[in-house]
Amino acid sequence: MKHITKMIPGTGSTLKTPVLALAIALVSGSVWAGGTLQDLGYASGPGGSVDITLTLSEPAAELPVFTMDDPPRIVLDLPDTTNGLAERRKAIGVGATSAVSTAEAAGKTRVSVDLFRSAPYQVRADGNKVILSIGGGATSSASQALSNDPAKRIAATTEVANVDFRRSPQGSGRLILKLTGEGAASEMSVDGSKIVVRLANVALPDSLVQQLDVTDFATPVENVTIARVGNATELTLTAAGAFQPMAYQTGSEFVVEVDPVREAVVTADGQVIAPEKGYVGTPVTFNFQDIPVRTVLQLIAEESSLNIVAADSVQGNVTLRLINVPWDQALDLVLRAKSLDKRRDENVIWVAPQAEITEYEKAQADARIALEKRAELVTEYIAINYGSAEEIAKLLTDESKGSQQGGAGGGQEVQDRGGFLSERGTVSFDQRTNTLLLSDVPAKVEEIKRLVALLDRPVDQVLIEARIVIASESFARELGAKFGVSGAGDDSDGNIYTVSGSQAANNAMVGRAIDNRLANRPGLSGIAQDLDSLSSSRLGVNLPVVNPAGSIGFAILGADYLLDLELSALEEEGRGEVVSSPRVITANQREASIKQGDEIGYTTLQQSQGGAAQYTVAFKEIVLELLVTPTITQDGRVYLVLKVKKDQLAGFVQSPQGAVPQISKREISTAVLVDDGQTVVIGGVYEFSSREDLTKVPFLGDLPLLGNLFKTTNKESAKAELLIFVSPKVLAVTGKTAR
Repeated sequence: MKHITKMIPGTGSTLKTPVLALAIALVSGSVWAGGTLQDLGYASGPGGSVDITLTLSEPAAELPVFTMDDPPRIVLDLPDTTNGLAERRKAIGVGATSAVSTAEAAGKTRVSVDLFRSAPYQVRADGNKVILSIGGGATSSASQALSNDPAKRIAATTEVANVDFRRSPQGSGRLILKLTGEGAASEMSVDGSKIVVRLANVALPDSLVQQLDVTDFATPVENVTIARVGNATELTLTAAGAFQPMAYQTGSEFVVEVDPVREAVVTADGQVIAPEKGYVGTPVTFNFQDIPVRTVLQLIAEESSLNIVAADSVQGNVTLRLINVPWDQALDLVLRAKSLDKRRDENVIWVAPQAEITEYEKAQADARIALEKRAELVTEYIAINYGSAEEIAKLLTDESKGSQQGGAGGGQEVQDRGGFLSERGTVSFDQRTNTLLLSDVPAKVEEIKRLVALLDRPVDQVLIEARIVIASESFARELGAKFGVSGAGDDSDGNIYTVSGSQAANNAMVGRAIDNRLANRPGLSGIAQDLDSLSSSRLGVNLPVVNPAGSIGFAILGADYLLDLELSALEEEGRGEVVSSPRVITANQREASIKQGDEIGYTTLQQSQGGAAQYTVAFKEIVLELLVTPTITQDGRVYLVLKVKKDQLAGFVQSPQGAVPQISKREISTAVLVDDGQTVVIGGVYEFSSREDLTKVPFLGDLPLLGNLFKTTNKESAKAELLIFVSPKVLAVTGKTAR
């Protein structure tokens, strides 16, 4: 027997009497004037209170009101009033108030307010408006007051056994509490970035009082605090960004789920991309304990305005605590909890056990296959415009079977399939007219015609241009000197002294002095003539520049000596640039090659079978080559698999058989993704060399300033740079839709 509670409006006190009839309380004694219920609205207040406003076409007066405890509900009867509302039920989900339903019958309109729990209320009339004020219920302020007074605490009815946090495939954060019992009363509130859920009369062990950092899960939830407040368990979740929280209970598992709210994305060209849609149903609040599944499906049907057909095998009860959950998500939760599944056909949803739906769909597939085997074969001739009839025929048969075998492990059932054809279908082709000859059941023929129309289209083409730039730079500087001192002298004793840059010059002067003595001539007579004839031998330092750009010489001739000096210098600079630009056009995903260059011949020696030597001529290619395969991606970019080669003759190497060409190779092989029309550098080589040589006379070459006369210096530096550019351009083919 249900308890029907009569509450005196304005006092908040209740009186429970076990009667089947409705207890009616009269707010005023005036006579009710008939009218129409025109509008229903609500506004939430502090502490979970709610003001429900009924707008009537006539002034309000006599208001019959009653309450029920199982389930908790407040009911207002409006006599002689028609229901003018288009929406029969409105979800609220604030405080103790779940939803409001209206129904018209027997000349009156009944307004039923579903509650999560019993709560005080007041009813008042203001002109043609009726205002029903409902408090937040005992689990907010009242339970808090009890929890602060140890003498008034209520013993917990269940306990938290385990706590877990998980991330859903959609990026939602799920806090899962495993309870020792069912039917925990919950209340959820949101304050900015904090979500607070209170579970009344749910004990929390000391080992589970904790604070969790869940940032690494990449969900809207960053921190979770699990605390004990009296005999209740309080969950505080801190979230970031836009989010949508919900809480529900299935059996002994209580779940707080926080879904991310994805916003629309605006691309660079101004296009608005809507976020992926998840659950889009109207939020509902369900608070049921051990309620039949078929009843829950009926409530969801009312909220969704859809027709739900439940199979006779759908049985059992379920406990739910869903707060502001989209109705389509609530439906999925109920189906998941009871191992059910659904199929939708326009505005009708069929709900049945998963095994039953699987068996039904299998029977449908078997029936379709049986009809297909009995269907009459038809013949169709399909002309191919842009592709190859032979390749398409292979795609419809052999290649498709190979793909299916790879996915199914090569079973016999897969091997017996005919690809896209039915078991009785056949396909052949005529190369001369490029036509497919197809014979199959009508459904398969139409399917293959649509497939061929999709495949037989002109493909876009790509212009690929490559540029190979070889830049070189060189610098050289040389400084050299020739220096020598030559001379001869004698003393009173008849001694003759000679000095020169070489022993040959000294020997010449000594020989002249000996000849002079034998001929009774002066000892130094004619020595100067000998030095003049020995110009290259009288140099003590001979370190000139080999091929000087300029030189300058000095000579000092004294009475008995000769000084020679020559300075030479060279400075070279060189800059060069070679640009090669091969280009080629090819169809999408077709390899293209372009080549230009020479073949250099050279002689080789081979031994014949008889042992005689045989000379042959071999050739080596020295070419510029571009080998490329482009693929146009779905977003309009180009993926290139390419090979670029630039050879150059560097000289010849001498061998016993003759000169063999020496080739300088420059080559790159790579794959790159490039925007349409963009030019990128796909590779490059940079070389830098520096060399400094010094040749000098020991000790003398180290003297300051004068040391430059006894040494030669050579400085060289060279730079070489190779850059390879590539630029693809998509040449779109117009008129692709040939059919």
